Amino acid sequence: MPHYTRSHTPGGTFFFTVALLERKRRLLVEHIEHLREAFRIVRAKRPFEINAIVVLPDHLHCIWTLPEDDPDFSTRWRLIKTRFVNCIPAGERLSIRRESKGERGIWQRRFWEHTIRNDADYAAHVDYIHFNPVKHGVVQRVADWPHSSFHRFVASGLLPADWAAEPPIEVLDYE
Repeated sequence: MPHYTRSHTPGGTFFFTVALLERKRRLLVEHIEHLREAFRIVRAKRPFEINAIVVLPDHLHCIWTLPEDDPDFSTRWRLIKTRFVNCIPAGERLSIRRESKGERGIWQRRFWEHTIRNDADYAAHVDYIHFNPVKHGVVQRVADWPHSSFHRFVASGLLPADWAAEPPIEVLDYE
């Protein structure tokens, strides 16, 4: 069995990819308000900053910065996933193992995490996040995808409304 080593950096900034178990489902955008509510509730109890985020139909990418005294992003993800699942009607296919453990079949068990190393790494991951809907073919222009922090970046003057990264984005494909 593999041994996963997670970063334990209090106050760290991290890039995440979190995906549905069945990648053809559209649950994240079909139930976007439940996902937003899960984030709101967890952030109220265990604060963190969402620096950038994009929610696609079957996965999401985001960058978080944790409080200075707190390295625990895993519990936050567990709470967000659990809260979201509790709002989704049952009916998905379940493996024997998940069924025997009383688990739902909504999320992949694990998530991808990368510790942001410097400003260039941060900028590359923000670009990757914002360009992701174009990369996956769900829109032709970054501005056309509603479930993205791109719009917040435009409103605050950090990016122009017609921004588009030059493909390919120089970040490994973590999916």
